[in-house]
Amino acid sequence: MDRDWMRQQLEEFLDLATRYDANRRPGDYIGDPNLYAQLHRAEPTVRQILRLLDPAIADKIDIDQMAGVAMARNEVQRGLGILADRDEWATRLVPDAPTLAADRFHPWVWEPAAPLWAAEARQDAVLAAARTVNRRLQQKLNRHDIGETDLCLQTFDLKEPVAGKPRLRFQGDRNTPTWRARQEGAKYLAAGVFLAIRNVAAHEDEVPWTEQEALEHLATLSVLARWIEECAVESAA
Repeated sequence: MDRDWMRQQLEEFLDLATRYDANRRPGDYIGDPNLYAQLHRAEPTVRQILRLLDPAIADKIDIDQMAGVAMARNEVQRGLGILADRDEWATRLVPDAPTLAADRFHPWVWEPAAPLWAAEARQDAVLAAARTVNRRLQQKLNRHDIGETDLCLQTFDLKEPVAGKPRLRFQGDRNTPTWRARQEGAKYLAAGVFLAIRNVAAHEDEVPWTEQEALEHLATLSVLARWIEECAVESAA
């Protein structure tokens, strides 16, 4: 919405209405006909503006009714008040929302990211975190022979481990659908992290990441890091 234009229209109507009432003589049903005509021309636009601000105010605008101009003047003043305070409402009257503290992300994520984040190199910070998570996964499984995406797909796979291909397993009853869902979900999320976050961070730099985007990527990496640390390594007998 063009708030400056809206404010201008309301202020001009208010000025017209004030001059019209000031020029009316006691006992006159209609005042200055020229001002009255201008009020009629402005009324539809003023009503539309007020309807956007508060429909209940707009419904009270009818300059043809008894004391209609005076009532319209009061409602337009209310509309100007809404316009003046709307930005304050947007910032001060919203419910408190939870926030994520970046320094509470998993250490594998935040420690490598922190110095780059401080230098406002957000994309590099995410890339550094992703590389560290990958190295930790390689170290935990003692596997350095394949790329990170394939490693994730094999690591959380439901198949039994084979020689040279250990698995990561969550705690819990493996016969339940919930355990299998978690294991499968970790498999595809982990692979997706490296495909859609790590690879983009490494190769796409045309559009700078916003702080919010980068934080969300770090938070996703933190979830994966906690899962990797939480899971137990299971090797072939």
